[in-house]
Amino acid sequence: MTRDEIIADLSLKTDSKIVLLVMDGLGDLPVEGKTPLEAARTPHLDRLAAEGACGLSDPVLMGITPGSGPAHLSLFGYDPTRFMLGRGILEALGVDVEVGENDLVARGNFATMTNDLVTDRRAGRIPTEENARICETINRDLGSVEGAEVRLYPGKEHRFVAKFTRSGLSDELSDADPQKNNLPRTPARPLSPKAEETAGIVNAFLDRVTKMRAGAPRANTVLLRGFARYPDIPTMSSRYRLNPAAIANYPMYRGLAKLVGMDVPQVGPDVEDLFTTLENRFADFDFFYVHVKKTDSAGEDGCSPDKLAVIENTDAQIPRLLALNPDVVVVTSDHSTPCPMKGHSWHPNPILIRAANAMPDEVERFSERACGRGHLGRFPAMNALTLMLAHAGKLKKYGA
Repeated sequence: MTRDEIIADLSLKTDSKIVLLVMDGLGDLPVEGKTPLEAARTPHLDRLAAEGACGLSDPVLMGITPGSGPAHLSLFGYDPTRFMLGRGILEALGVDVEVGENDLVARGNFATMTNDLVTDRRAGRIPTEENARICETINRDLGSVEGAEVRLYPGKEHRFVAKFTRSGLSDELSDADPQKNNLPRTPARPLSPKAEETAGIVNAFLDRVTKMRAGAPRANTVLLRGFARYPDIPTMSSRYRLNPAAIANYPMYRGLAKLVGMDVPQVGPDVEDLFTTLENRFADFDFFYVHVKKTDSAGEDGCSPDKLAVIENTDAQIPRLLALNPDVVVVTSDHSTPCPMKGHSWHPNPILIRAANAMPDEVERFSERACGRGHLGRFPAMNALTLMLAHAGKLKKYGA
């Protein structure tokens, strides 16, 4: 039997409840001797660390920098080297875009270009309302591109989803995104012969929109990445006999949750709203994925004070979570986003597991270095879900 078949065979349906709190991009590197997590005042997270078992986890493999998709799949118990998801499908489902068999979707950024160089990949994080107006104008004036219908769907701030509709489209494309500022625009390149025509369609779209936006002071070009068609992936219910819910307010994470079969209730934009929704829906599910985004945003902006503030605000909500008396509480991250690096990194994630049957260790603070001394050690994040199931009494004994 494979690993997945063993876990599916051992999984039990019980009334016990699991809360997985993911503080996106939480892990960091020291600035003036401390990471934002070490510098923050976090009495409630520290209490959980002291009462539970702690460790470090690697999203994919040691030394590999993960995208958000594979990093989250690991936390949900899926092998990220087996299930490859384009970021576009996650973003598309997150903003309720219907994706059919003739559709190709991609995650887009409005960006600012100056003298043929992309000088701001996020166009100053334009307001969501401005994003929606630009998408509406492009949808109205663009027309078909090389025989493909193209439509943009606004997301939050500078982000949008592009959907290309035509038979025979391929998702075997490189990203049309230089990934860093002060570089020229990057065309999509075919990764196989069958994707050559699709690359031509995508690049014609990029050129046409850039021409349409010429003269705008910002958001005058677009970048696309994570080209994807609809994937085939088993649900968490079929794999683990869970009734899961995702409490997330950013489209990509809502989309990923839908792909693995989670219910995705509506939730407000603030950290406090996440915990309000958790309180309101706690009776309805047995597994809750609660996602805090802005720790990652602050890391990408290189702003340690902002990251510290999000951490402290999240810590202040922990008593609301504990008042619900879940059987298992897990706090971790999908990946690290160190402020000095302004992007995702390969550094491991701190993780704590608090349950009545968790073995407390000597860790008394929830931080990168403290968790490294916990008795969970350092392990692949893909194993975190089985640890949650075990602590919740949701796994049978293996073998005689």
